[in-house]
Amino acid sequence: KGTTVAKLRQKLEDEEGKKVVTWSNGNIFRSVTLLAVTWCEQQPGMDGFDKEKALTKENLQSFMSMLSFGKFNGKYDTKIKGLGLDMLVSEVQNTELKAPKVSKNIPTVAEVTQGEVILFAADAVETMGKDGLFVLLEGREQTVNYVRTPYRFTLVLSDESLIGKRRAAQRVMAATLSKLSENASDEEVGKALEECLYEMAAEAGYNKQ
Repeated sequence: KGTTVAKLRQKLEDEEGKKVVTWSNGNIFRSVTLLAVTWCEQQPGMDGFDKEKALTKENLQSFMSMLSFGKFNGKYDTKIKGLGLDMLVSEVQNTELKAPKVSKNIPTVAEVTQGEVILFAADAVETMGKDGLFVLLEGREQTVNYVRTPYRFTLVLSDESLIGKRRAAQRVMAATLSKLSENASDEEVGKALEECLYEMAAEAGYNKQ
């Protein structure tokens, strides 16, 4: 979805001179999930993610209040601030928001936050639209169906395993870049890639042989 949106954005900007921004509902679901997981980690005696305790009505309202949309550093972004977290989604979308502890709990959190995320997205899209921007909204069909627009496109993959492979590559790349300087050699890049790959494999329960 992201690649298609990026291509469409480039075309609208380069060929038609439009001011275009992109929006992903997936990042909001991931942000709420990160907050829910973090809340569980901070509870004394709680072992792992407890959906019954974490996803109460009161907690969900609290988590959503920790998300704000607006202009940060001169551009529209979503800010996560609460439970000791203070970050912009655009800066952590390929790192913290794609960590295993987030990815594996997204389906559980998404089941009970559809309404909240849809309302958050609708308000954000309206805000940007009033500012004269063209908004390209991407997300799963169940969530974007509630946003009013005459323009809808559905993507279908012939090989669904490509989604997991691409996500893994994004995480490894982002983690590797954080370890390298701009003048890193090919050898240093290769070593950092290998280190990050082993670290992520260990997170997923695999041991280095």
